[in-house]
Amino acid sequence: MVTTEDAAQTTATSAAPTPNTGRPSNVHLANAFDFAADRGGQTGYYFSSPSGRWTCAILPRVRAGCQNAQSTSSIGIDGAPDEVSGPGGESLAPNAITIERSGGPRFVRLTPPGFALTPGPAAELPFNRILAVGGFRCNVQQASGISCLSEAGGGGFTFSADGFTTAYTDVPPGAP
Repeated sequence: MVTTEDAAQTTATSAAPTPNTGRPSNVHLANAFDFAADRGGQTGYYFSSPSGRWTCAILPRVRAGCQNAQSTSSIGIDGAPDEVSGPGGESLAPNAITIERSGGPRFVRLTPPGFALTPGPAAELPFNRILAVGGFRCNVQQASGISCLSEAGGGGFTFSADGFTTAYTDVPPGAP
């Protein structure tokens, strides 16, 4: 995995709902069992967006993240950095966004399959449902996109193809 430390400073905004800074809601929890899969001896929780454009994973107590399901060469998010530093200092295009147990969200370069389930496809996480497992939670909302949170560190992200923020956006309790 290749990371960039300054990616969290770059944000692009859209007309998405304001991120929730209160305690996350458990009103719309999905059944984590429906998303569990073993990959290389480690259980992860894999999901795809309703559009099929994004694939994401929660790796319990380690990290959560998403990548473009249609391209492993770039992330495809407006405002994302064009380059991240590779392990040897080389510049590479990011192809994923991630949040680890502590720290803030980062754009990274993952080697395939990254956050994709192989063989796939991963189960679809419906709009307004929250997948919460192993210290992380993620959701997909039609208005704001995909959002993930580290419950231990409090950092998170919300993104769509139109932009991203470095904050978790919770599903409103009254959402359908």
